[in-house]
Amino acid sequence: MRVLIVEDEPRLAENIARSLRESAGYAVDIAPDGEEGLFLMQSNSYDVVLLDLMLPLLDGKELLSRIRQAGQQTPVLVVTARDDKESVVALLNSGADDYLTKPFDLGELLARTKALVRRGKGQPSPVLIIGDIQLNTVNRTVTRAGKIVTLTAMEYRVLEYLAHRPRAVISKTELLEHLYDYNWEKFSNVIEVYISGLRRKLTDGSTGQFIQTIRGQGYILQD
Repeated sequence: MRVLIVEDEPRLAENIARSLRESAGYAVDIAPDGEEGLFLMQSNSYDVVLLDLMLPLLDGKELLSRIRQAGQQTPVLVVTARDDKESVVALLNSGADDYLTKPFDLGELLARTKALVRRGKGQPSPVLIIGDIQLNTVNRTVTRAGKIVTLTAMEYRVLEYLAHRPRAVISKTELLEHLYDYNWEKFSNVIEVYISGLRRKLTDGSTGQFIQTIRGQGYILQD
């Protein structure tokens, strides 16, 4: 999954980014002001946006209003120092999906971010089930027929993204856009390597492949 943090406090932004990368395995981009945040949202695909309100150049509420008017449905978690009822109501009416007041616990931020990712994918449960494969998105573990499947960090991230959209064809470009941050060089065969590893580890020798290749289109995860 790929997250955008729009926050003008560098230390706070880096702490949040580090937590998301280490605890959830997310790819993270950071925008230090509203204008850059708007540019990144218009240029890239994100699974969730963490948005501060008090931003230079373009404040968070205006940024939120613009992306919603443009039809963007990306889940947005607003991080704000305001906790009065009127401000909260205004945020939700402007298109925010959730909010968290400063100061906050990083564990709560992580949990709310994961919940928004699941909600945005139409998968409210933290455990994703495809056939006899189960992914626990809280502790990032995978089992097949009750047996633990040991994956690398990137293999898990690829599988989790596919599992959030079962039976949908996912292109290689979409996977790259959601698994790597803004600085990643996207022209490589890394996705094929991870898909190959997943197929080998998920195949029990008695059934077909869970991950199918649709020639010229991408990959599909189905039971």
